[in-house]
Amino acid sequence: MDLYRQLKSDLQRGRFAPGTPLKQSEIAERYGVSRIPVRDALARLKSEGWLTGYGKRGVAVPRFDPQEAEDLYLMRMHLEPLLLSLAAPSLNGELLGRAQDILDAMETTPPLDAATLGQLNWQFHTGLYRAAGRPTLFKTVEQLQRQCERYIGYQNRSLDYQSTSQREHYQLLALLRQGETREACSLLEQHIVAAGRVLVEHLKEQQGADVDME
Repeated sequence: MDLYRQLKSDLQRGRFAPGTPLKQSEIAERYGVSRIPVRDALARLKSEGWLTGYGKRGVAVPRFDPQEAEDLYLMRMHLEPLLLSLAAPSLNGELLGRAQDILDAMETTPPLDAATLGQLNWQFHTGLYRAAGRPTLFKTVEQLQRQCERYIGYQNRSLDYQSTSQREHYQLLALLRQGETREACSLLEQHIVAAGRVLVEHLKEQQGADVDME
């Protein structure tokens, strides 16, 4: 695994606490690499929202922001059902079968780690959305997904939300197989909103607790 993927995986797993500054020298020593790949990996992760600027030239793990999380789910709740509605006429048995295989792959004992679950979750949605043949809309949704990844990983770790999410995925797939496009899009919207609200409320409570401790 290259340094970018290893760092991203560790960020998804919560191995660096929010607010932690990441120094190139320390990262290089921790992962046993030179500073050149460290610089490139940190720059890429910063561009994707996994890291934020710190000081003059440094980076840090961003803190979880309830307002950002809310903005992301509010955008997703409109765009993803739209993309699914456009994709639905082209969702044949083969595509839905692949989506089923991905969901089944997420059902393991012991449970998969947050990083792997996040990848499979996006593969499931990607397999449905690409059928729309709308690259501009898909690219926008994909960018939102990248911004959401660290929140989704945190939600699965901290709130044990994976079982709820998985149940709704199977329900969504069943509706699409039955040709119930409107109901499937409505479920997808509820799926995004419910998860988003739970996360935002939790982050607000954590934020309040942090203020009380100061």
